[in-house]
Amino acid sequence: MSLSGYKFIIVCCLSILQWTGIQAQEVEQPVESKPVKNTFSSIWIIDNQTVMVPYKGTFEFDIQHRFGLVYNGFEDLWGLYAPSNIRLGFSYVPVDKLMVGFGLTKNNLTWDFNAKYAILKQMSSGGSPVSLTYYGNTAIDTRDKSYFANANDLAFTDRMSFFHQLMVARKISDKLSLQLAGSLSHFNAVYPTENPSDGSLQELENDNFSIALSARYKISNAMNILVNYDQPLTTRPSSDPEKPDTKDPKPNLSLGIEINSSAHQFQIFVGNYNSLIPQINNAYNTNWGFGDKKFSLWDPEWLIGFNITRLWSY
Repeated sequence: MSLSGYKFIIVCCLSILQWTGIQAQEVEQPVESKPVKNTFSSIWIIDNQTVMVPYKGTFEFDIQHRFGLVYNGFEDLWGLYAPSNIRLGFSYVPVDKLMVGFGLTKNNLTWDFNAKYAILKQMSSGGSPVSLTYYGNTAIDTRDKSYFANANDLAFTDRMSFFHQLMVARKISDKLSLQLAGSLSHFNAVYPTENPSDGSLQELENDNFSIALSARYKISNAMNILVNYDQPLTTRPSSDPEKPDTKDPKPNLSLGIEINSSAHQFQIFVGNYNSLIPQINNAYNTNWGFGDKKFSLWDPEWLIGFNITRLWSY
């Protein structure tokens, strides 16, 4: 074969290889599935946790403040100058998906130690369609024993309560995120309480179940609308069956706005509960209107609160 014949064969081979490469580039590449980001902007959605766990190496400082009830009006500036409840919290993410922390709450001088683990993360395509996260805490009432009904026989374990919650969330769109959670609140020691309306004694339960529904709607890159609702499922039987139960734990409802930046989140809201320990809110809240009244937005059993979160990355 002549030299020109070899050249022709080489040119043909190169042309085929070039054409094959172009065709390969034109084949649609599979879309990489990644975890969905920013389902929520904070680990908090008012008083509930969210499925969010910050990145590994993140240290977080939280200030949670609940003012008094607004019913006194101008007398105490709608609760702003009334006795308040405050929690200072600290948390850290030592490994991916796991956050651990502790905090101190003013009411009952309660220490809490908590952990949160992201079991599943919603994926952009394929994979899990939702995020699934577990949260749990241990709270310890550190007041003097004279505050307890069984002061003479008080054991350290009587001061302890526990909270377990499983959260399922989905980022529906760039603007809307929804979360549903089921929780168990356990108290090592409970004491009968007197119903002020009729004097009957009501037995409290050691275990209290509840569900929660939360939503975030994004109205701009820096501002969100927040809604949170907790529905207790456990009732409190009265010691006198002829007297009605009016001290069952009441639903928790709150709504507010969130302003965020890369390292700060600020939430301000109105709600009907002032505890900063979730098991207390779910088992002991009684703010939902007066006596046998049905719930009304105009009942003054509301209070103003805010959360401030500061993040550092290491």
